Amino acid sequence: MKLGSHMSTSGGLFMAIQRGKRVDCEAVQVFVKSNMQWFGKMPTEEDVLRFSEEWKQSGIPHVFGHTGYLINVAAPDSEKRATSLKSLIQEIEIAAAYGLPFLVLHPGAHLGSGESAGIEQAVRGLDEVFTATTGCKVRIALENTAGQGSCLGHKLEHLGEIFSRSKHQDRLGVCLDTAHFFAAGYDIRTRAGWDDAIGAISDLVGPGNLLAFHINDSKTDLGSRVDRHSHIGEGKIGADAFRHVVGDTRFKDHPACLETPKSEDLVDDARNLMLLRSLCAAPVGPKASTSPGSRAAKRKG
Repeated sequence: MKLGSHMSTSGGLFMAIQRGKRVDCEAVQVFVKSNMQWFGKMPTEEDVLRFSEEWKQSGIPHVFGHTGYLINVAAPDSEKRATSLKSLIQEIEIAAAYGLPFLVLHPGAHLGSGESAGIEQAVRGLDEVFTATTGCKVRIALENTAGQGSCLGHKLEHLGEIFSRSKHQDRLGVCLDTAHFFAAGYDIRTRAGWDDAIGAISDLVGPGNLLAFHINDSKTDLGSRVDRHSHIGEGKIGADAFRHVVGDTRFKDHPACLETPKSEDLVDDARNLMLLRSLCAAPVGPKASTSPGSRAAKRKG
């Protein structure tokens, strides 16, 4: 995997590239606007030029975005849901201006209406957003979740159903989070468990639509449904499990970003990345008897 981290854009989006360079990132994830506000300013030509030059000079192969946390495409019809869709449209437009290939998006929460209703809303909402941004090439990478509250995405089938029912599958993909996998009940600590989970999601959306990874340890237990990230090797997943994750040769060119606790001086990121790089020194291919999609993932809870 091409390892990196989520980076702050304080001072401008180009600053995320500079921060990534400081810890030898091969991938950088950013928020394209404030993650806790509905809307932001569209970038100026000067903003885009500065970012583009910084990215080109950095040699970092992968830079992608993550949507704001207020957006909920799975909510029942309401003013807030309508605002969510408008917010997502703007984020796609901003990402397109900067030349980012995709935005990671949580599938949303059904807020008590039920999983089926939430999935229906997510499908309708995303199709509406894609229709409104027909001229943009930016894709949405649906992220698996821990499953707190009424959040969708803790079952891989949720992502598969949204994908299969969309009228714009060419604009969709998936981003897989290791901590979310674990908290949702997928035991990726073993090689077999990892291969099962990857096989299951590959069956549902196609292996070519796995766009990126979030590499996080989990503070909470298997199947806890509680989303709390930890430094690599300091959580319940444990360092050894990441050997078959980051060393998986099927994903040697995929971006994989940390979302672990971080210090302003980026020492934590540097330490986590150093550990991950030491673990993937010996690449790990899939078992000979296992190809993506050949087995269903076993999920606890």
